[in-house]
Amino acid sequence: MADSPFPQDLVDAQLRLHQARAEYAALCRALPWSVEPADGWPGTKHPHTGEITGGREPSPGYTDEQKAEVTRLMTLVRELTVTVSTHPHWATLDAGERMGARMALKEHRAAEAAPVADAAA
Repeated sequence: MADSPFPQDLVDAQLRLHQARAEYAALCRALPWSVEPADGWPGTKHPHTGEITGGREPSPGYTDEQKAEVTRLMTLVRELTVTVSTHPHWATLDAGERMGARMALKEHRAAEAAPVADAAA
């Protein structure tokens, strides 16, 4: 990419890291609240309003497929984090410039990092 101060492989790794984190967050929002099956508990009735707050429905726990997908995405996030943070490009910058450059990379094309439809990509 001609308009980028970063090497293309670093930009690509950061973009994929954004995507992997977004995929992981979306997966977590869709999962049951407990990894293992767990009983729920009733909420508490407010003494003045009668509103019931808190409490949880029982959780069926994660399926083996869900556990595998969580593990796969977390492994991918860790690997991409290492790839980005240890890229040789950072050694070409003065120590005082690195933090600002790392922040600029995180924001570089971040809007393109929407979760992909196929999480196995």
